[in-house]
Amino acid sequence: MEFLAFITPLFLSLVVAGTLVGIVFGAIPGMTATMAVAVCLPLTYPLGLENGLALLLGLYVGGISGGLVPAILLNIPGTPSSITTTFDGYPMTQRGEGERALKIGIVSSLVGGLVSLGILFLFAPVLADFAIRFSYVEKFLIILFALSVMGALSNNMLIGVFSGFLGIFISLIGTYDISDGGNGKHRLIPPGLEYWLESGFSLLPVLIALFGLTAILYEAEIGIPRGLSRDQVKIGDSSRFSFSVFRGQIVNLIRSSGIGTFVGILPGVGGSAASILSYTSAKTFSKHPERFGKGEPAGIIASESGNNGLTGGALVPLLSLGIPGDSTTALLIGAFTLQGIQVGPLFIGNNPDTWNAMIFAMMIANVAMFVMMFFAIRYVALIVTVPKHILFPVILMMCVIGAYTINYGIMFDVWTLAIFGLFGWIALHMRIEIAPFIIGFILGPSAEVYFVKSIESFGDLSVFVTKSWIAVVLWVLIIGSIAMSALISRMARDSRESLAAGASDPV
Repeated sequence: MEFLAFITPLFLSLVVAGTLVGIVFGAIPGMTATMAVAVCLPLTYPLGLENGLALLLGLYVGGISGGLVPAILLNIPGTPSSITTTFDGYPMTQRGEGERALKIGIVSSLVGGLVSLGILFLFAPVLADFAIRFSYVEKFLIILFALSVMGALSNNMLIGVFSGFLGIFISLIGTYDISDGGNGKHRLIPPGLEYWLESGFSLLPVLIALFGLTAILYEAEIGIPRGLSRDQVKIGDSSRFSFSVFRGQIVNLIRSSGIGTFVGILPGVGGSAASILSYTSAKTFSKHPERFGKGEPAGIIASESGNNGLTGGALVPLLSLGIPGDSTTALLIGAFTLQGIQVGPLFIGNNPDTWNAMIFAMMIANVAMFVMMFFAIRYVALIVTVPKHILFPVILMMCVIGAYTINYGIMFDVWTLAIFGLFGWIALHMRIEIAPFIIGFILGPSAEVYFVKSIESFGDLSVFVTKSWIAVVLWVLIIGSIAMSALISRMARDSRESLAAGASDPV
């Protein structure tokens, strides 16, 4: 069939290979799905858009899922979204049920990923069709809404808002282009750097730096452990797992997957909030809440279905509005940029083959993740023994080569890598939020264009309130998101503290 013409042996191989590499990154603490996508992003240029996205989406799904391995076996979240998996996964490992806990998490990850994929397939085209009606005013307010949500759901609202607007400020360095309503003059450029910064900082080296080099610098600071021996990885008896554990957990699976998908749709929130809210919901509605934190399978089911529900949900705002749902989908914008394609309301209608390829790649990635992890879990578990002092030099080399070659050999892009890698390391110590910063950096130029065009078209600032009923609704959402998201964030922090305290209590 013509609409499946993109399915080739290369396409399938890239999905599977990406999923496998993502699992490796997710299973090694400190190496996340975001880092995997950042490091491999330059490799997608010669592959073309569909094949490149096949690789990156496989990395995304595999990276999110792989985080459960160290969370269950070592009590160390492989990714931030796996933090609640440690609460019940590690107690099961201590009881000799490590493999059972791992397989429960793997099945839950598959369900969460497929549920979110179904919601993506049904909801994104509808939202995109509605967003086509937006004028410059509504488009600007959508970005403002995204920034308000990101700020409100950060660990600290003021720091989150500051981080987002700092990203916008940095993105405006360069020439104020006439086509964007400007005067063609340089702005915010330090003397002597006009030649290099005429077009601002290149997006892709910035992404690679903040999600690749920064992680390496941080790990180097805290010290890189030598790694575990194979004898230290205990996963227990393989005969203890049975699918009967999911009897009575269907509601928990669907509810947690839905929560994860909804959280993914909110820009910049992240997987940790998805897993915490899913886990808290499961404990609240459980008939035996006292079992949570002591090796309760329902806790693993809620956590893993919730954080994998994030994968499809985060793609909804990206593909329908052009706004990344999380830091990893922000990196996917780099893949589209490399191929000269802009995401937004017109993307799905104008690129049906790419849309179908993404849906199919996500489905294959989830199935491949399940097959590789479920049937070879004893070998997958050994990933945690891979020493970082071998991996990190290779990753650093890939970051430098990627930054240099991404724009056909511009040395300043390597300096950009170093500058923003160092900035990201400093930002971690100053509590600046990286996700709001990078999404602000990506959306800043668009926000400026929409704001300038709105003023040019309608004459004064009142248009941002009186233009249409959509603008009024968006203002209500902006104000409501700040109020409600601040409340949810406070509740999530309280839940995290209480859950952590409960998990540490002796049985």
